[in-house]
Amino acid sequence: MKFLKDFIILLKARYPIIYISTLEEERIEYLLKYSSKKYISRVCYVWNFVEGYQGNPNNKGLATKNPLEALEFIEKLTPETKAIFILKDFDNFLKDFSIIRKLKNLGKSLKTQSKNIVIISTEVNIPDSLRELVTVVNFPLPTLQEICEELKRLTESLDQKISNDELLRLGAACQGLSLERIRRVLSKIIAEYGEIDGVNSFSFILTEKKQIIEQSQLLEFCIASKKMLDLGGLNNLKNWIKIRSNAFSQQALEYGLPYPKGLLLVGVQGTGKSVAAQIIACEWNLPLLRLDFGRLFGSLVGQSESRIRRVIELVETLAPCILWIDEIDKIFATSQSNGDNGTTNRVLATFITWLSEKSSPVFVVATANNIDWIPPEVIRKGRFDETFFLSLPNLKEREAIFNVHLKKVRPKTLDNYQFELLSTVTKNFSGAEIEQIVIEAMRVGFNEKREFNMEDLLTVIQKSVPLAKTKNKELQKLKEWAESGNISLAS
Repeated sequence: MKFLKDFIILLKARYPIIYISTLEEERIEYLLKYSSKKYISRVCYVWNFVEGYQGNPNNKGLATKNPLEALEFIEKLTPETKAIFILKDFDNFLKDFSIIRKLKNLGKSLKTQSKNIVIISTEVNIPDSLRELVTVVNFPLPTLQEICEELKRLTESLDQKISNDELLRLGAACQGLSLERIRRVLSKIIAEYGEIDGVNSFSFILTEKKQIIEQSQLLEFCIASKKMLDLGGLNNLKNWIKIRSNAFSQQALEYGLPYPKGLLLVGVQGTGKSVAAQIIACEWNLPLLRLDFGRLFGSLVGQSESRIRRVIELVETLAPCILWIDEIDKIFATSQSNGDNGTTNRVLATFITWLSEKSSPVFVVATANNIDWIPPEVIRKGRFDETFFLSLPNLKEREAIFNVHLKKVRPKTLDNYQFELLSTVTKNFSGAEIEQIVIEAMRVGFNEKREFNMEDLLTVIQKSVPLAKTKNKELQKLKEWAESGNISLAS
């Protein structure tokens, strides 16, 4: 395990204070005790505020509710004593001047001794005065191999046989969860089915991941209910999606294919950009997470930057998944106009850097209406795999869109509608506007207590003014840009 190797190097190099950020306190404590005993022969002392030092009978309960005394105990031990001191949640006391001073004093002496202080916390909270002294290490969530080992151990304890393929699929679904959460969700599955059911387990695992998202309050877990049949036209985009339907599989990795990075969908409002994000999640059978950039910005200094890092950490731990960012162009427009001392620019810079450097199976789907607001470096290849332009539907596509929506509401009476005529009289209408035409015609029929018909549809169309007419200049500019060859056409 890479973490253990790096951690042992820090211990041997006599780094005085190591700060580990993790949500898995029990797992990290076990690994630290294991590594200190097996690889470097050191005694492990564990302290928490409520119970003081634990484990050693001679010092049990020492420094209870006294963090300064916990540090003084380290100072009193002889220089020859080889030890690791695990201090849980000690970040809560790092604002106290006496604690800061004591840590600085200890830092000097521990450099010449085989002793290390290890602070364990769920968040990184280090005052500026200690940043030079403290080394921060992130403790990763369990790897696929570790998860599979745990699943194998649990199935064997139940005398249950599970194939390697099923074990891998279940392990991949559990990625992004801590071992403790995995054990809990598997206990729920066992309580429901009496065994670890490879078919029905995935809904339980997905519910657990949804719980993590809801607790963060930074991302929204969306239910992807749209399928390829729900989107009329856009055949080039549909083919692109289909070709990559198994892009996140183990077979694709073994073939040597890298994970796809994402899509930028640019076009007129109502042309199916948001629907496309849901379709990708549904077709690829991946969870869909929606990021609202507005939630990232906080009032405290550094809070916004911390939140974007937390979002990145969340989506990577829940990978493979789809990250959907709706109307990303408005975020870039805000960064150019507001006066927030560069906070928005720093948040966007962090996000853009992650887009180009990420190697995790997170597929980003960003939508935009105004290409002028998006910086050129975002559009270039490397950030996204492809940029598609979604224009207003053509004659055949409008016919397909009418077919999609009428088939939903009146599947048995499709012959009553003249799709070619409907398509002809709705020139410059978007897909969303066509959907509203069908809904409005249904309202007319329902209000008059009869079935809606072709006449109702044509009447509604006659009264409707498409957005393309009111925003003709913006649409023309988008079309010219799309025809310049800088972007792929979705249709």
